Amino acid sequence: MLEQIAFEKILKAALREGGEFADLFFEQTYAVAIVCEENRIEKMISGQDIGIGLRVIFDGRTFYSFTNRLGEEDLLTLAHVVSRAVKEDRGEKVFQFVLPGEPLASFPMKPSPRSSIEKHPRDISVAEKVSMVNRANEVARTFDPRVRQVKILYRDVSQFLSIANSEGLWIEGERVGTVFSAQVVVSQGDIIQTGYEPIGGTVGFEMFDGTPPESVAEVAGKRALLMLSARKAPMGRMAVVLSSEAGGTMIHEAIGHGLEADLAQQGLSVYSGKIGEQVASPLITVVDDPTLPQKRGSYAFDDEGVLSRRTILVEEGVLKSYLYDRLSALKDGVSSTGNGRRESYQIKPIPRMSNTLIVPGQTKPEAIIRSVEKGLFVKKMGGGQVNTVNGDFVFEVSEGYLIEKGNVGEAVRGAILIGNGPQVLREIDMVGDDLGFGIGTCGKDGQGVPVADAQPTLRIPEIVVGGREKSP
Repeated sequence: MLEQIAFEKILKAALREGGEFADLFFEQTYAVAIVCEENRIEKMISGQDIGIGLRVIFDGRTFYSFTNRLGEEDLLTLAHVVSRAVKEDRGEKVFQFVLPGEPLASFPMKPSPRSSIEKHPRDISVAEKVSMVNRANEVARTFDPRVRQVKILYRDVSQFLSIANSEGLWIEGERVGTVFSAQVVVSQGDIIQTGYEPIGGTVGFEMFDGTPPESVAEVAGKRALLMLSARKAPMGRMAVVLSSEAGGTMIHEAIGHGLEADLAQQGLSVYSGKIGEQVASPLITVVDDPTLPQKRGSYAFDDEGVLSRRTILVEEGVLKSYLYDRLSALKDGVSSTGNGRRESYQIKPIPRMSNTLIVPGQTKPEAIIRSVEKGLFVKKMGGGQVNTVNGDFVFEVSEGYLIEKGNVGEAVRGAILIGNGPQVLREIDMVGDDLGFGIGTCGKDGQGVPVADAQPTLRIPEIVVGGREKSP
């Protein structure tokens, strides 16, 4: 822990050749992962990782190195390496700069966790964790003879973090996360379908008190079987209703990444330079909120030590802010929004989403469905791709139904949504008063972080739906 390390001495050494800012990121992580495939436990991995990352910011650039050797001399060597890199980058010119901002505490701050942990995973035996996996596997494999493959995953992570920087900040705390998922593959003839269901968040083993492993497996299995018997999805332009149960894949991919400040600053976002402009329907308000309790993307402070906060990104359709870490905020002359995140001490922080959502509206979901004469009801979204530069996207629908005369009808399979994020956000004309969350691990620049996304029920008056059958 940093109180056992002469971190002030290390930071001073890192800035010796003229860096503007330096910080130390200490991490000690305990993790357990259990995977069941082919009706047996295929992987069971547990272990500890510990290390420190050292960063220096100079002239809008980051100089970064890390080590898992925590002796003072080792860290001083690390500081000298980073300091020399700054010197070589700028030549022999001596340059010192103090970042603007309010004075920070020179003593360790220990903010209250966003989620209380009732059953810490480290207090649960491996045998009990394996039991949860086996229970889910047994249910998934035995409830229908058409089941061909089952994969069950359990993972828990507990991190102790300590961060110190050259402005006098010293903050520390623990993060705990648990995830569990079931993937079920079924087949009949030449038709193969997959059902997937995950649960998780900043929670401990108490997660299973409300959602037993058997229920997760059952949901995944039923979804696969439903799609197995579903008719092929129609294709063409039609109205689409996105259920709150679909999760927030649309908001995460179609707008969330485009609002990360580093992409916007590089001109790699369709939202670059549009602060203050109308970018969505007046019904749409988008926020990023890591303060939500027990959500997968929640944290008390980000990986730069900035306390978490709720950030309004789009308000009634108007773009209000990007998601900033320290470096991108410095470039724009604003404060960090507390979205500097990293996968581990081995990687520098960059702007990332946390829990990103569309704020619920005023309309009942049932009324939204009744308003559609003919269209597609998306109950669950699958994977997808988005081009952040122009906003074009393609999303799979893992569970969808036809809407006929205001009623949800038969299930359809193979549907995909094809469109443009900004255009869809401008065209949404009904927003439900409900809210549903999805979870995932978001990848960017080769590193993944836990996130959640959410949306209410939404109506898109017209969008291109790809499928196997032409819509009559």
